[in-house]
Amino acid sequence: MFPKFELSDQEKENMPLRGRVRVRYLHDLIMNKPAWQRLGDSKTSEFLTMMNERGASDLDIGGIGCLDMIWMRIDGLKAPLTELGKQNRLDEEIFILTFVEAEYLEKLLEQGAVDLSVNPEAGERRFRARGNIYMEQGRMSMNMRLINEHPMSLNSLGFSQIVIDRLDMNKEKFGLSLITGLTGSGKSTTLDAIVDYNNTKNDGEIIIIGNPIEYIHKSKKCLVRHREVGTDVQSFSGGILQSLRQDPDMIVIGEVRSALEIGAAMEITDSGHKTFSTLHTSSATDTMHRLIAEFPSNEQDRVRNRLADTLSIVVSQRLIPGRMRGRVLACEILAVDSSVSAAIRNNNISEIYQMMNEGQNKGMITMEQDLFRLYRKGKITRDTAVNFSNNKIRINQLLQYN
Repeated sequence: MFPKFELSDQEKENMPLRGRVRVRYLHDLIMNKPAWQRLGDSKTSEFLTMMNERGASDLDIGGIGCLDMIWMRIDGLKAPLTELGKQNRLDEEIFILTFVEAEYLEKLLEQGAVDLSVNPEAGERRFRARGNIYMEQGRMSMNMRLINEHPMSLNSLGFSQIVIDRLDMNKEKFGLSLITGLTGSGKSTTLDAIVDYNNTKNDGEIIIIGNPIEYIHKSKKCLVRHREVGTDVQSFSGGILQSLRQDPDMIVIGEVRSALEIGAAMEITDSGHKTFSTLHTSSATDTMHRLIAEFPSNEQDRVRNRLADTLSIVVSQRLIPGRMRGRVLACEILAVDSSVSAAIRNNNISEIYQMMNEGQNKGMITMEQDLFRLYRKGKITRDTAVNFSNNKIRINQLLQYN
């Protein structure tokens, strides 16, 4: 399956057996062999096309854990492609290292992992992926996550018009909106749908800061700029603050993970911008607790007040098994109003769940209500609804009335 990277007898003789010194040696060879890079590019295009044809979200290669096989995640389940057989370890290593530009090598060797964009020039269809290259027991390993060929629409994702209006940078010019969920919950897909909606409908400028940049949005009605952390800017927080001097109407931050990044996101929102980002949390209330807990205790009252003033929408989502096959999107939506702002400001976050439960006329919905809706429509099983709920008591109360 992998291309054969031919080495001379001398190159084989000089090759270190393991570890970082072997990685550096192979990388030096690759940098002097453009034909290897073209070969890797062509094979990458084949892999991405295969992923698209099979409906796979992820592909894994290399390292001890893969057992010299290629693995894919399809419909949420990861398994080896046994029909492709065992792969040559050296060819795997060289293939993986063809992705690593010179400026990324030191980060890989120092930190043991590097994020990057996978954007092969070869092939008839230009699929893209997000890549993570890392060390496993001294061997090179890689995960590729396929990026949608075209953005989905907010309507197709199931968002109500009330919520879509609040995500519209022309109808609500100010506010921080967060798309949250665990890894593999479709956060990037939702964020791209929001960007495409505004890019298609509104005049303005959108700045996207990502690590790495995934989907490339072509400027339509909006001027869209993409800045990649590590290549175009040193950090998320640096890119966020620099964007204030770049005349944006809307700023999209790939992820906020630290107090520095959260504070910077609130600061640019405070300055009158429409701001979007993602966070790894499983519910709207968990999101509040996580944002506040990132700060020292003596700063948390101030952060609550800022959050109450800036937060607009929290979408907490999950991709869950469908009744027959595939996966289905389930969402919890918090649309911040004066009551929610007061609850955040007064540290009464526990009250927010009930506000969502009763706020359907404002576009709000709890995860349990959405799971129940999907069950009623026959899209998921009863067990799936229970297993993926945050509040088991509440989902069982809803199900008993069915």
